[in-house]
Amino acid sequence: MGMTEDMADELARDVLKAIEVTGDEELFGVIAKTLAESSQTAEEAFLTAFRVRRANAKARALLIEKLQKFKAAKAGAAAARPDNVPPKADDA
Repeated sequence: MGMTEDMADELARDVLKAIEVTGDEELFGVIAKTLAESSQTAEEAFLTAFRVRRANAKARALLIEKLQKFKAAKAGAAAARPDNVPPKADDA
């Protein structure tokens, strides 16, 4: 990435951490507006980095949730199987 994207990405990471700590979702808009007042390029890079990081975090959380549910269902099915019945080939 170039300097602008690197700086915007670092700021986006910091803002996401600050929002996580404070719960202040408005912080994103305040920072974006501040950037826009002095550099449209910096604002656009920040908006992109922030949105990509937020979307990625949501997608990862969903993936983790789905995998946990799958593993729990698989463990439940294995626990319900009688000991004398061998597992199917695709359960291994």
